[in-house]
Amino acid sequence: MEHPENTQKEKASDDSEWRIDLLRNTIDEIDEKLVRLINERLEVALEIGRAKAQKGAQVLDSAREYRVLKRVEDLNNGPISKDALHQVFKQIMAASREIQKPHRVAYLGPEATFTHIAAMKHFGRTVSFVSQPSIRDAFNEVEKGSCHYGVVPVENSIEGAINHTLDMFFESELKICAEKYQTISHDLLSKTGTLNDIRKIYSHQQGFAKCRSWLQKYLPEVALEECGSTASALQKTLQTPDAAAIASNEAAHLYDLNVVASRIEDAVRNTTRFLIIGRDDVPRTGRDKTSVMFVTPHVPGALFEVLKPMADYSVNMVKLESRPTKHENWSYFFFVDIEGHIEDSNVKETVEKMREICLYMKFLGSYPRAIEG
Repeated sequence: MEHPENTQKEKASDDSEWRIDLLRNTIDEIDEKLVRLINERLEVALEIGRAKAQKGAQVLDSAREYRVLKRVEDLNNGPISKDALHQVFKQIMAASREIQKPHRVAYLGPEATFTHIAAMKHFGRTVSFVSQPSIRDAFNEVEKGSCHYGVVPVENSIEGAINHTLDMFFESELKICAEKYQTISHDLLSKTGTLNDIRKIYSHQQGFAKCRSWLQKYLPEVALEECGSTASALQKTLQTPDAAAIASNEAAHLYDLNVVASRIEDAVRNTTRFLIIGRDDVPRTGRDKTSVMFVTPHVPGALFEVLKPMADYSVNMVKLESRPTKHENWSYFFFVDIEGHIEDSNVKETVEKMREICLYMKFLGSYPRAIEG
């Protein structure tokens, strides 16, 4: 005679299977609706693209995309997280841009660098990304029209400003169209994903430097081999079963590797700010940032006088950086980021008052302040 307890377990199991099948059918129905709605959205985007072409407008509209992300964020009641929601809509907007006009984006390479990752997170994965060996090359590709936009690092929360990027703005006519903050976090990646299998670790020199304490604690006997790039380290790891590479979590997906350990860097809260450079004039969103560069007269108190209009017009300065002009000893450019858009009356008045005092001033662009995630 069958035990009653076994009968109850079988019935419960049958009920669970039935419920799972029912829920999966519901998901299938929702997916059908999602596919239809996404394609409807793309059809509308295609019409917008045709209208933009008629009026000669650029395809990328950073201000509009910012407003879309803020709107869907405000509509969200969960359980999807803000970051996940942003990524979903960034991919949809990337597909919209691609259907309007295929984009090429230059970035400081090689593949799998944090600049590459920041570019993918900003533009989505449907655009063509073109790796460049230097920041200058990234600027040049956009200037000569080979690429529509470029992505370059401009400052790091630990190491400070990326001087080469700042210097390029003196030579270039490109503007800042957007900004992106990217957390700099290192993972240990391998084919097996098992710590005990590792006999050698490949990495760019910076990876070893930033993860030294973790490596000494957990893998003190493992051989370390420097590579010229993160991409090279990842390629070698793919070919070596008992090896691992230090790279980003995103690189695991790009190279089909497994994560052995996450966030092995010594310094926490390491973030790099990236700039999206191009030729666009970006409309105001109400949550913007404006960047300018200038040279002050060689008189006492000159910098104070140049910055004073910010206080007079209640404009908040969020960054001030100096760089040698390289054309005259002890002469400096100053780079300043302020809150607000050049179309805001107080920002416009501030910049005009500063221009009256400066020997030289260049407007670098107004653009939406970055949304994290």
